[in-house]
Amino acid sequence: MAGVESTGSNPDVSLLYDINGLAEDAPHWFDRAMEWIGEYGIMAAMALLMVWCWWSVRKREDAPSAVAGLVWAPLAAGIALLVNIPIRGFVERPRPFVDHKGLEVLVAGKADFSFVSDHSTLAMAIGVGMFVANRKFGLAGIGLALLEGFCRVYMGVHYPTDVVGGFALGTAVALLLAPAAMALLTPLARAVADSRRAGRFVQAPEALRSAKARESGPEAEAGTGIGAEAGTRTETAPAPGQPGSDKDLAA
Repeated sequence: MAGVESTGSNPDVSLLYDINGLAEDAPHWFDRAMEWIGEYGIMAAMALLMVWCWWSVRKREDAPSAVAGLVWAPLAAGIALLVNIPIRGFVERPRPFVDHKGLEVLVAGKADFSFVSDHSTLAMAIGVGMFVANRKFGLAGIGLALLEGFCRVYMGVHYPTDVVGGFALGTAVALLLAPAAMALLTPLARAVADSRRAGRFVQAPEALRSAKARESGPEAEAGTGIGAEAGTRTETAPAPGQPGSDKDLAA
């Protein structure tokens, strides 16, 4: 492995060299693929996963609350990145290739501080935010976030603890602020769902009709009950010779 002699007794640095050392032994095309995946690919996959999740949850009767959770995912990621700005300025940890030689750095030009990883923070906040909306898609998003963290260390631009710190920050923001965010976003999503033009962006028309039918079920049943039958009953004139006929009245 490249630079193993420089790791000392620090497990963070040792793990950095172990993971990044895979890049030295890998084919050139694989390193280029990992570079693109770590910089752009996983973020693009996250965006596609969110679109897929939105298309799926809007068909549910509780779509407004699920869509509200999905909207919260990128908002949580943005807030987490803002929180990371003072953290980076306070810690001021240099990039690993600044203090440790022999690393295979796949992305050049990284001159800012290392702790915590923006990519890991962003990916995990989106993944956990999606988990609030839908567990299946959320688990897939969390899996992509873990892969993002591995790629950042593989590329030689972050320590493993930078990645772990990003995971913790993204998770904390997405979960701790979720109750307040959902309390604000869910009524807004329901209001949009009830509108004619934008409603389909929150809830599919068939799901909206089904939900309204279920809500108005008792009233509909009452409207078609005994009272409704009495209101639509037609009376027939009695036949001659039967009680209530004109002849009986004349007599």
